[in-house]
Amino acid sequence: MRRGTAAAAHLTRRRIDPAEVVNSVKDDRAGGVVLFLGTVRSVNEGHSVESLEYQAYRAMAEKRIREIEAEVRERWPVKKVKILHREGSLPVGEISVAVAVSSEHREEAFEACRFAIGTVKHSLPVWKREKIVGGGELWVEGEPIREARTRATPSRESARKQVA
Repeated sequence: MRRGTAAAAHLTRRRIDPAEVVNSVKDDRAGGVVLFLGTVRSVNEGHSVESLEYQAYRAMAEKRIREIEAEVRERWPVKKVKILHREGSLPVGEISVAVAVSSEHREEAFEACRFAIGTVKHSLPVWKREKIVGGGELWVEGEPIREARTRATPSRESARKQVA
């Protein structure tokens, strides 16, 4: 780990408070804080959703979150990083996952946050079951970030090399 202290990894049954998450990564040396909040949406693949239930392989998920946070600190010059993921049944609109990153510059904070949530969605042993309005349940696979929607943003170092 290059910078910052090891942030505690969390799976929680408590509601996620965005202000608490932001405060956990604030640092006087940071010029930017990026916060991503994932929420339970009301419609998925044409189905009206009543709620989502998140189930985790807790020990492995906690370990994986610590690894993701460590990788973020290793790859970007971040000051602090925090990842929280809910467990249990969540109604529509509830925050299910939060990722916050502080860094000296905004580019690194955005890149690191995007990487962290993408890695969480791809590799965290957390499963979700949708409860459909009117009855029925569906197990849902996580969706990777679609690279085609956005262009890659170069890191500060690579941007400097392009200018030079």
